[in-house]
Amino acid sequence: MKALAAASLAVALGGFFTAALAQSGRLEKIKETGAITLGHPDASVPFAYLDGNQKPIGYTVEICQNVVQEIKAQLKLTKLDVHYNPVTSATRIQLLANGTIDLECGNTTNNADRHKFVEFAPTTFVAQVVLTARKDAGVDVNDIASFRGKTIAAQAGGQNFKVVSQANAKGKYGITVVPTNDVAQTFMMMETGRASASANDDGLAYALVAMSKNPDAFAVSKKGLEVAPYGIVLPKDDPEYKKVVDAAVVKLIKSGKVAELYAKYFNSPIPPHNVNLKYPMSEALKRALKNPTDSPDASAYE
Repeated sequence: MKALAAASLAVALGGFFTAALAQSGRLEKIKETGAITLGHPDASVPFAYLDGNQKPIGYTVEICQNVVQEIKAQLKLTKLDVHYNPVTSATRIQLLANGTIDLECGNTTNNADRHKFVEFAPTTFVAQVVLTARKDAGVDVNDIASFRGKTIAAQAGGQNFKVVSQANAKGKYGITVVPTNDVAQTFMMMETGRASASANDDGLAYALVAMSKNPDAFAVSKKGLEVAPYGIVLPKDDPEYKKVVDAAVVKLIKSGKVAELYAKYFNSPIPPHNVNLKYPMSEALKRALKNPTDSPDASAYE
């Protein structure tokens, strides 16, 4: 049964990416249609989420919006319409491959496995996978072994689910890893006691705690389970498109625009609730911005 499921998945992915390769280049498509579609999660504060008017905003969304302006200039277009399409961890790669979206602007981890299917622009955030728990849950968020026989919630199809599952298997802790639809549901599972912890990247974890009704009730692990570099996601095997997007991201990094957006979303009050995450830029991200890279290798950020 497992072999059949794996074979079916391979066929499905093969179909998606065969269709993607059959398409003309994205730059040509964007120029012909005069439009570009940005894929985004809608609950990944502060990277990509909806404001009070249900409009997509966030750190990565704004980086993508700036990239769009560079694409517009490169194509010498007087007008370029920007459309937005919600995505989840389960749909983002499929929608990018089949041409529904042209860039994925959220909090997708750049790892080696995903390079088989998509490309990444230079890294614009370096996260760590962390655990968050209620302080009264009787567990140690810095020691996954303390969750032996308990439940940890993690987003389905995401890197965090994989990381926790692998740590559980290696340690034989008997942890039940519960899949969720998005990061907000992951936190809610833990907050309401349906899970002993939630697994999220640190930027998301601190945002969720800061926006909760009682931030002091939660503890976030200081020790990460894995380094997780983020980058804008692009379709596979479209070097001209990647060249333009990469150049645009590097330009934003070198000009200081990315650092400016970091300050806006991580160290200033953000809508819709005007919560300040007070999350200083990590040394790993400072290094990545000093020497831009699209590497999925964790050692590149040490």
